[in-house]
Amino acid sequence: MSKPKPDDRSDNAAKIKAAMEATRRNIEVAEEMIAATGNPKTKAELEAKNKRRAEALNGMEAERQQEAAHKKE
Repeated sequence: MSKPKPDDRSDNAAKIKAAMEATRRNIEVAEEMIAATGNPKTKAELEAKNKRRAEALNGMEAERQQEAAHKKE
């Protein structure tokens, strides 16, 4: 039976930060698409996605702070 890998959290904060940056870019792109489209259904779908993305950013920030604090320990 193989041993499980040890918990390596050394780069988690950096990975979370990169995911947050990608999410922010996705929000910006969606905002541009919302401004460019005249389709109300598409606008509503993109606005809903951006709302979920904004909520996810809050969670990612909290997780990033936890990982940064863990790294300092």
